[in-house]
Amino acid sequence: MSVIRLFNLISVGIFGMVLSALFCDICWTRKNRLLFEAVMAVIFLLQGILYFRVDADLVERLYPLVTHLPLAVVLCLLGRKILWPVISVLTAYLCCQLRHWLALLLVVICSGGQMAEDLAELLLTVPMLILLLRFAARPVRFLSHYPRSVQVCFGLVPAVYYCFDYATRVYTNLVFEGGLFVAEFMPSVCSGAYLAFVYYISKEGRIRGQLEETCDSLDLQVTQAVCEIDALREAQRRTRAYRHDMRHHMQYILSCMENGRSVQAQEYIRRICSQIDAAVVVPFCENESANLIFSSFAERAKKSGVAFEISANIPQVIAVSENDLCVLLSNALENAIYACRKVQKDGKSAKIEVSAYEENGTIFVQIVNTCGDDVVFYHGIPVTGEPGHGIGVQSICAIVEQYGGLYSFSAKDHRFILRVSLRGGAARQCENPESYGETVDSAQIRVDS
Repeated sequence: MSVIRLFNLISVGIFGMVLSALFCDICWTRKNRLLFEAVMAVIFLLQGILYFRVDADLVERLYPLVTHLPLAVVLCLLGRKILWPVISVLTAYLCCQLRHWLALLLVVICSGGQMAEDLAELLLTVPMLILLLRFAARPVRFLSHYPRSVQVCFGLVPAVYYCFDYATRVYTNLVFEGGLFVAEFMPSVCSGAYLAFVYYISKEGRIRGQLEETCDSLDLQVTQAVCEIDALREAQRRTRAYRHDMRHHMQYILSCMENGRSVQAQEYIRRICSQIDAAVVVPFCENESANLIFSSFAERAKKSGVAFEISANIPQVIAVSENDLCVLLSNALENAIYACRKVQKDGKSAKIEVSAYEENGTIFVQIVNTCGDDVVFYHGIPVTGEPGHGIGVQSICAIVEQYGGLYSFSAKDHRFILRVSLRGGAARQCENPESYGETVDSAQIRVDS
């Protein structure tokens, strides 16, 4: 064996092992580097023993067991993953073929032999390694954070090529015999993988677009809820100011009456009462955010002619954030009022009943509203084909999932019932749904945090 050939085999081994390691998302501490370098040294030592003591051809046949398997095992241990280190080794093997093909191209152009090929591969090792580390290593590592299905799709071509190369070149001579099936196999695999990739990217693009639209809608809802809360707080502040200034109002009225200006006093009283009524916030519970939302929707229901009953006992300090509580209550009550208005168009009366309380750190909310016969459920979730609707239900479900709670939607006897619990910790199945509200046919949804 020539010296150039020996150095070429060593360089391709280093090339593949370094790429395999840097394709993995591993924290390369000093301890990890030393362990990996020790494994590389052991692999080269074993290869050298087989080359010089046994048979060089046998080494190529045993290369998967002598090199690739221990390399994948140590990367699995260092990265604490199983699938991706294997894909990294297969991808690095595929990259080695790029180095080999470029060397063959140079040999064909320069009309060289085996020694020229070994020399070309040796000279291309460092530049190819630098280019791949610069432009390919980070994107490949990034794919390790994708779902397992994406990782499998990415590793499919390297895996197929690995099996194809050993089956047709190392263990048999099919690739050199020029069979039509062998010649067309890998181009067909690449074509199929490319079409699958295009389909997957298109599907991901559609999903991403839908998610972006949902996020934009949710952001708008949060902004509207915050603005509404700010307006209600300002109204509450004005009410307190009116109460504080009541003594001055009474003195002015008394002065008008003492001076015989009763009409002016009456007009002043009406104006002050109108301003106070417009700014009043009914105290439904201790929690300021929930109270402001309840007060706002109670006023909206009153203007729409919808009966509105609230029984709330939510303390001021709770584990649910103000924004999440406001978005949840606003969406739920918005949907309830919308459903009641649809019922009113048919000349029927409508009513909303709200029950909310806190117990052992868990917030329970039940909203019952009058509804029609057109409520459609899909996997226990109400769905609608009306444009601009349905985002509210998604918001409610998302917030419940965030807090590891439970939610259920049901409809019976022209009554739509929403039940929600928000709490910390892992979700658990509601053992007795009838204990929370009246008995209905509902689909309990379990959500893990």
